[in-house]
Amino acid sequence: MLAFTLACTPQATAQPLKFATWNMEWLLDTASPLSATAPADIPRRTNQDLAALATYAQHLNADVIGFQEVATPAIAARVFTPTNYQIFMTQDSVLQRTGAAIRLGLNATQNPDFTALALNPALTPHPLRSGLDLTLHKGKTSLRLLVVHLKTGCWDNAPTEKGHSCPLLVQQFAALHTWVAARQNAHEAFAIMGDFNRRMTPHDPFFQTLVHDTPLTLATAGAASPCAGGSYFIDHIILGGTASAWAAPYSLRVMVYQPTEKAVLSDHCPVSVLVNMPEY
Repeated sequence: MLAFTLACTPQATAQPLKFATWNMEWLLDTASPLSATAPADIPRRTNQDLAALATYAQHLNADVIGFQEVATPAIAARVFTPTNYQIFMTQDSVLQRTGAAIRLGLNATQNPDFTALALNPALTPHPLRSGLDLTLHKGKTSLRLLVVHLKTGCWDNAPTEKGHSCPLLVQQFAALHTWVAARQNAHEAFAIMGDFNRRMTPHDPFFQTLVHDTPLTLATAGAASPCAGGSYFIDHIILGGTASAWAAPYSLRVMVYQPTEKAVLSDHCPVSVLVNMPEY
């Protein structure tokens, strides 16, 4: 498993927080009636698989974990144990929900779901997910956090492509731009993280739609993921507003799974970065 180190900066005056995003790949809850509607070919977890995921979550040891493709808070708590984390999830009535595990002791407030990302169901071949919108508090400092899981299939295509995925992703990025503009108008520090299903770089036209009004730090810029065999990231952490300067340099990490691992885990690895969130 990849070792983690803490990157320190001269201006850091408090212990940095570790922010991570982790797509759990169809982490279903068999107690939920919706589980009966799941495709037949998706991963099915045993108790041993859940225990293995919980062990990796413990090694990840992040303070804020945005997760995707999770069915219920109950199944999320099998991975992110209630003795360490509080669970927040969207209210979507879908199998793959977006959520976050926030370390106990870190104050978080849940805002209304960002339903604009779900788009009009009549225009989408499959249900899309809302964004989980939280406000984190540390001392006198607040950070608005949006956890997302965007439409798959428009990995690095041009925004003008007419295939069914790219037009939907264009709409979702337009919604994200609106959310970012609202944070800028409110002078809020903010972060967006999750599975963007997009190999974004600072020059990507989709990312460029977000930086029009405010500085943004793309924590995964200029790096490739060892979890994906060296390809560019599709799981990203973005910091904006005053938070764009809070990312600890060289703190981007990917926690890879043991090569001998037999448990059914996920096709995504957790991606993390250290954030020097001030307390004043």
